Amino acid sequence: MTSPDTSGLEAALRAEVDGEVRFDPGSRGAYATDGSNYRQLPLGVVAPRTVEAGARAVSVCARFDAPVLSRGGGTSLAGQTTNTAVVIDWSKYCTGLLSVDPERRTCVVEPGIVLDELNRRLAAHKLQFGPKPSTHSHCALGGMIGNNSCGASAQAYGKTVDNVRRLEILTYDGQRAWVGPTPHAERDRVIAGGGRLAELYAGLDRLATDHLADIRRGFPKIPRRVSGYNLDSLLPENGFDLAKALVGSEGTLVTVLRAELDLVPVPACQSLLVLGYDDICAAADDVSRLLEHCSPTQLEALDGRMAQLMREEHAYLDSLAVLPEGDSWLLIQYSGDSKEDVDGQAHALLRAIGRDENDANVAFSDNPEREQKMLRAREAGLGVTARPPDGRETWEGWEDSAVPPERLGDYLRDLKKLFEEFGYDHPSLYGHFGQGCVHTRIPFGLRTADGVAGFRRFLERAADLVTSYGGSLSGEHGDGQARGELLTRMFGERLVTAFGELKALFDPRDRMNPGKIVHPNPVDGQLRLGPSWRPVTPATHFGFPEDDHSFNRAVMRCVGIGNCRGHTGGVMCPSYRATMEEEHSTRGRARLLFEMLDGHADSAVKDGWRSTAVHDALDLCLACKGCKSDCPTGVDMATLKAEFLSHHYAGRLRPAAHYSMGWLPVWARLSRLAPALVNSVLHAPGLARAGKRLAGLDRARPAPVFAGESFLQWWRSRDRENPDPADPRAVVLWPDTFSTYFHPSIAISAVRVLEDAGFRVAVPDEPVCCGLTWISTGQLPVAKKVLRRTLDVLGPYLEAGTPVIGLEPSCTAVFRSDAPELLPDDQDVRRLAGQTRTFAEQLVHHAPDGWRPPHLARPATVQTHCHQHAVMKFDADRELMRRARLDPEVLDEGCCGLAGNFGFEHGHHEVSMAVAEQGVLPAVRAAAPDSLVLADGFSCRTQIEQGGTGRRALHLAEAMALGLDGDLPGDHPERSADRPPRPSRTSRWATTASAAALAAGAVLALRRFGRRA
Repeated sequence: MTSPDTSGLEAALRAEVDGEVRFDPGSRGAYATDGSNYRQLPLGVVAPRTVEAGARAVSVCARFDAPVLSRGGGTSLAGQTTNTAVVIDWSKYCTGLLSVDPERRTCVVEPGIVLDELNRRLAAHKLQFGPKPSTHSHCALGGMIGNNSCGASAQAYGKTVDNVRRLEILTYDGQRAWVGPTPHAERDRVIAGGGRLAELYAGLDRLATDHLADIRRGFPKIPRRVSGYNLDSLLPENGFDLAKALVGSEGTLVTVLRAELDLVPVPACQSLLVLGYDDICAAADDVSRLLEHCSPTQLEALDGRMAQLMREEHAYLDSLAVLPEGDSWLLIQYSGDSKEDVDGQAHALLRAIGRDENDANVAFSDNPEREQKMLRAREAGLGVTARPPDGRETWEGWEDSAVPPERLGDYLRDLKKLFEEFGYDHPSLYGHFGQGCVHTRIPFGLRTADGVAGFRRFLERAADLVTSYGGSLSGEHGDGQARGELLTRMFGERLVTAFGELKALFDPRDRMNPGKIVHPNPVDGQLRLGPSWRPVTPATHFGFPEDDHSFNRAVMRCVGIGNCRGHTGGVMCPSYRATMEEEHSTRGRARLLFEMLDGHADSAVKDGWRSTAVHDALDLCLACKGCKSDCPTGVDMATLKAEFLSHHYAGRLRPAAHYSMGWLPVWARLSRLAPALVNSVLHAPGLARAGKRLAGLDRARPAPVFAGESFLQWWRSRDRENPDPADPRAVVLWPDTFSTYFHPSIAISAVRVLEDAGFRVAVPDEPVCCGLTWISTGQLPVAKKVLRRTLDVLGPYLEAGTPVIGLEPSCTAVFRSDAPELLPDDQDVRRLAGQTRTFAEQLVHHAPDGWRPPHLARPATVQTHCHQHAVMKFDADRELMRRARLDPEVLDEGCCGLAGNFGFEHGHHEVSMAVAEQGVLPAVRAAAPDSLVLADGFSCRTQIEQGGTGRRALHLAEAMALGLDGDLPGDHPERSADRPPRPSRTSRWATTASAAALAAGAVLALRRFGRRA
């Protein structure tokens, strides 16, 4: 096939399709790969605003003979959602739940709706879509249908194919129809009507008849056969169901426009039983026996290797803590109408197998929170195993084979032998053991010719192995490119020929996601890495100590899982949630940075650090660091952004905001000359707007108010000497810019509480700064200088081991995380990282035994700063609030949206407020008048105050200090805290008038001078 005329194609799509049409390098790079080992640069991307617009896009592509690839969450692990095609991304706009029929338990959806969002909308009907893959927070129903997704709940509800009733489909040549079960008489009627639809049904009838015996014999009768086309759905005994035959076809046959789905009731109660075993093979051996005695909702497994990785990575430790003794575990979930029902099912199984709830290798829970802790460890498998601490890279490729459950233990033993033969050490083995499906990630050598050759040989041997057990190459993730070439080994030539006939019937020009399943690309072709991958290896400012000191490895932490596309919970990724753009997700940005490494001849980004495409993608990154903790592989996009900006602007003029916000600590210090005048200028009518424009700030964002007296001024007025650094009661209170110059009452409150707890507070005598604002704007050489000067000032305290108490979470996070990465070989930086504590950590873990915090006895709405969530965590704060008798509602609503300099910069205000309105601001508005609103971060407090909530947030230190004074006010207790007032209307207008007079005088002087000249 000749390449399509992309310029003409792009123009036609823009003219005829109601949607976003993108053929730019940034968009193409962001969609160049998925969660697999494969990479193909798309021709362009279309995000249709309606299903009709999506259908029109297919029509335009057909006119230009351009291949088409439908895409939802883009999490495919076998290469199904990467292709040299026009990518139609349904996930931004086509997300409708069109109808629900509670009586029939069905619904109709558009292809882009995310599973969790669908189930959230169905919750009022107490219904849900049954299959629930681990990507449920961001996988789209269209992708689930294309992939025949399953998940742990398939134990009870089956695969997606078992839950699809009808599909509205569109062929590449324009035939559109609703399809489903089609009795013989109905087929005869359609065929008699003539036309393209008749041609399809006649061809299907002929194919099913010609290959009847092969289909009946050749499809494994196992719960998790996902490989191949579902030709068995065309058998007479299966109702000749065309919708089910098309499920799992990976976009290679038709485009799915809408789907009618079967729904299941949401269980009233659930319980979880966990059984420990000596090894994973012994656990697998026991599966059949367990299933003889119960019908669970889930029967999952995880092995000791995964548990070991979690301990080494310090991840999911709370989940491991509730597991019973053993080196491998089976997790068995029950559902029922009552607590007695689910408890009874679990205890019945224990009696049947001769175990007891009190055995050391048994754990039982009917507490939903504890159950989720247990299940979280299993669900985290892909992320935990992707980047093990030993530095090996592990990959998909043989990550979801399936066998009859009764043969699972022996299959695992043989698979382990195969690993050993190929030198693949001991990959973790886990998965949906109740249905014989095994997940793993293997350390294939995908960077060298020998490694890739070994990869191919292993896949061929593994395919033969699983076939010998009567199993399936794929039990969940599909074939795509990873297994398409191996299908003959599983099904034989005759059935693979039948697959080809089906493809030719629906897509005779091979334009629908070509190279997958039928006429597949080689399993070792179009690799994301491969022996020809030759990336640049740039010198960097950050040391990337956790990535072998390699920027490239830091970028490649992203393996495409896509959790950054989740809609709720956690922090990651606020810009994606606001824009619904792949390019503005952590994954999309990582993909563009990968392209920037220019390792392939067709890399989308060719201008390296100067790339406008990469800059534009990073521009809306809030640098919240949510991905550092929420991403399963720990991508730290804030650090990558800072590194990029440093090189992007090296040797040239920066945006004005980098000077105004990036050098904020300097301007804040200078404000001491005349803080009242500075505040008047910053808020004066006309003058403020002009100043914001010059400073690169958004006109809609009010400037913060400087305090009349800074914390340092207050501290010096006390006229007390700093304690000896060696004093065991000494602590250094870090005077960050925000708690010093904007909200000094926070630092003053912290001094009061720390002294009440028996500590002797020291404050540095010389100006110091953590360098945060220079880091966030990518001015890294300056940040290093600032940090080194700070280390010199803190020298005596670092030598003595004196704790450094941080009040502003972002500054504290610099000392704990950014500084060690910027100066990885500096021993004082390491000392500072180890000695830095949060306010709550100091009081909870190091206060004298007899000290108790004041009793506040109030409800509190609490917003955790994103950097604290990512780096320091919130456990100590929760404990301190508990001891203070606070009743906190710690919000799980994501980032506040201001995020340091981000929300102040020109062009960011709309996204900043969109992020805030997704959860934080509505939650604060809903807080009771007598409750406290707590936010330790300056950004969070500012956003809450400026966001129309009618509330003002306090730092936890301020709340504690108010408690020392006695009972808090009954209504809006934050009014008792001191905050600098906004300049009066008179002073603001007077400043404007003075500026106007000065300007007029200057103009007159210039005119006189001109006349004299």
